[in-house]
This record gives sequence, structure tokens and C-alpha cells, in this order.
Amino acid sequence: MNPFYSRLLVASIVAGIGLGGAMAAAAQTTASTTQRDVNQQRRIEQGLKSGQLSTAEAARLEQGQAHVDRMQQRDLRDGSLSTSEQARLQTAQNRQSKAIAVDKHNGVEGDPDSRSSQRLQHDVARNVHQQTRINHGVASGALTGRETAGLEGREAHVDHAEHLAGRDGHVGPREQRHIQHTDNRDSRRIFRKKHNGRVG
Repeated sequence: MNPFYSRLLVASIVAGIGLGGAMAAAAQTTASTTQRDVNQQRRIEQGLKSGQLSTAEAARLEQGQAHVDRMQQRDLRDGSLSTSEQARLQTAQNRQSKAIAVDKHNGVEGDPDSRSSQRLQHDVARNVHQQTRINHGVASGALTGRETAGLEGREAHVDHAEHLAGRDGHVGPREQRHIQHTDNRDSRRIFRKKHNGRVG
């Protein structure tokens, strides 16, 4: 082979490996932040089940989760997270983590056996499940950064609906039906995005 073409081939391979490595690093960064969403939602669910969180407290925390999800939606619109975006997201998630810890240990107790708490427990458990599916899609490459942005925007919508439903300390059957309808629609959207052939 001509030495020039040989060098060109090697350079192309090296560039391809570098690009692949950069894409893998970007996916790993996004997966780290979506895994944090799973963890935070799980802590809220556990707080409701143990009685450490009242319905109103959990609803307020869901508004904090909505804020983080909106940040992810905005920052991932171009397909990846910059260093400054990562730092801002981490700060927001750290703030949310502290808020969860404070509310779980402030002496205010909820009634995990009440119908209202059980409705919200169910809804937050669904959040955990949906966020886990998104995280798995990011980690496996089944979701692109832009697709993840759209899905996080939908999760923010659900979190906000849970905030509105429970901020008065009570989640009624009609409010839960609205949340479940939104969750079902978003579940189908997650499935479609993970199986549309695009890879992250």
C-alpha cells in the first residue's frame, strides 16, 4: 500500500477511536446524572413508606426533582453536557439531596398507611421505574442525549403534577388518575425512543 494512504488509514482509525471514546465518556457523564435521579426518587419513596416524609413534604421534594429534570432537558438539547453544565447539575442535585435529608429528619411524620400517602407512594415508585428505564437507555446507548433531554422534560412534567397534587397534604383519586395517565403516555414514549434504532 502507498505509504501516504497507509498513514491516512491509520490517522482515520485513530480519529475514529478518539471520537468513540469521547462519545462513550459523554454517555457515561449523562448516565451518572440520570442514575442520581433514580437514587433521589428512591429516597423520596422510602421516606414516604417509612413515615419520615409527609405527603406535603414529598410533594415539595418532587418540585425539586422537576427543577433538576428541566435543567437536564435544557442542557442535553445539544446532545451532551459541557463541563459547566455538569457542574451546575451537580450543584442542583446536591441541593436536592440535602433537602431530602432535612425533610426526612426534621421530626415531621407522615402516615404511610393513609390513602393519600399510598397514592403518592405509588406515583413516586413509578418515577423510580421510569427514571431507571431512562438511565438504562443512556448507559446502553439506546437513548441519545437529545432523546434523553426530551424524556427528562416529560419527567419534569410528572414531578410537577405530583407537586400540585400533594402540596395541600392530600392526593385524591382524580389527581392520581391524571398523574397515572401522564405516566402511561411517558412510558410508551420511553419505549419508542429506546427502540427507534438511534444510538447514543
